[in-house]
Amino acid sequence: MNWYLKALKNFATLDGRARRLEYWMFTLFDVIFTILSFVVGAVLGRVLNLDEAMGGIGLGLGLCLLYLLVVLMPKLSVTVRRLHDTDRSALWLLVFLIPGIGPLVLFIMMILEGTAGPNQYGPDPKATAEPAV
Repeated sequence: MNWYLKALKNFATLDGRARRLEYWMFTLFDVIFTILSFVVGAVLGRVLNLDEAMGGIGLGLGLCLLYLLVVLMPKLSVTVRRLHDTDRSALWLLVFLIPGIGPLVLFIMMILEGTAGPNQYGPDPKATAEPAV
């Protein structure tokens, strides 16, 4: 949870580096909170008899989209810092726009180990103390 909060606090920091653990722990909690926001919204919509045509799912989708909008910048920020850790520019995010292969290429970049030692984007994040998981 500390990794998720760290990424939220550094939402405007596009410089520096993020190690794999920071990126993947943020992604894990992001997926969990996305699913929870949908489920809570759908249950509330069902209990409050909102949007009967969709059985309350409309509120679930609304809460889910609101959550996704709120965490959009932290997601981009931690992804940019992860790319920096592999000694790549933030422009590599644009590879995601290539249909089919783009998301796969970006996924592979996210699982690669970062550059050992300092690089042009800053010191090695593994060399500095990080919060315990």
